[in-house]
Amino acid sequence: MRSIAIMNQKGGVGKTTTAVNLAAAIAHEGYRTCLIDMDPQAHASLHLGIEPQIEMQSIYDVLVRDRPLAEVRRQIAERLWVVPSHLDLAAAEVELAGVVGREVILRDKLREDPEKFDFLFVDCPPSLGILTINALAAVNEVFIPLQPHFLALHGLSKLLQTIELVAKRLNSRLRLTGIILCMFDSNTRLATEVSEDVGAFFGNRREGKSPWAGAQMFQTRIRRNIRLAEAPSFGQSILQYSPDSNGAEDYRNLAREVIQQGLTAENPSLKKAC
Repeated sequence: MRSIAIMNQKGGVGKTTTAVNLAAAIAHEGYRTCLIDMDPQAHASLHLGIEPQIEMQSIYDVLVRDRPLAEVRRQIAERLWVVPSHLDLAAAEVELAGVVGREVILRDKLREDPEKFDFLFVDCPPSLGILTINALAAVNEVFIPLQPHFLALHGLSKLLQTIELVAKRLNSRLRLTGIILCMFDSNTRLATEVSEDVGAFFGNRREGKSPWAGAQMFQTRIRRNIRLAEAPSFGQSILQYSPDSNGAEDYRNLAREVIQQGLTAENPSLKKAC
């Protein structure tokens, strides 16, 4: 199973849009896929039609109340499951403050989970607190969505430091493997320049043993598309809401690129689960 955290502490860069639609697109390609919503805003859950209710079980119950993932996971489409979030998750950092091993609760719950998936995605909150640390301790890979403007690289060093720290202390397997450019407008000079800057930034860091030495900037660009903005209000992924839109085409292309990345990696063992 490939396990991937999608993270960026900067809001408004397409993080949740990418988590939801990439997971849906990979499920559409025939792979069993699970998305865990670790953001207290629960936007990924809402995007897929799950309205947080007062008594609803969520990832909060897994982290704080020791519930198994199977109790809260929901199947919302063919080959696509979601572990929803809830506003209560905002209190988890305080409630877990005195808990021994609080950084690896999600990792341990995943190890206990009997369900087998081909892909696991975790939509991280736009912060670098205990929820994001839990996600990074539980997965093997990180994807970072970036918006192509002059602040694209701003704060990236902090993200890389966090990934390096978790890799050093909690999860030696953790690697930054993908950079996704979102809200892309090919008609602007700025978007092209930022793309080149991002490519150069990671191209110069391919040497050594850092967790981001093998980072790849995906060729697929997620173009600006009003349909992507409309889809959450209908509780649907872009593939359901507007399958013929540019947004759906981009995420299908990105999904195929992500799948190919796994097949051509050093350990090309990705097989569709039965």
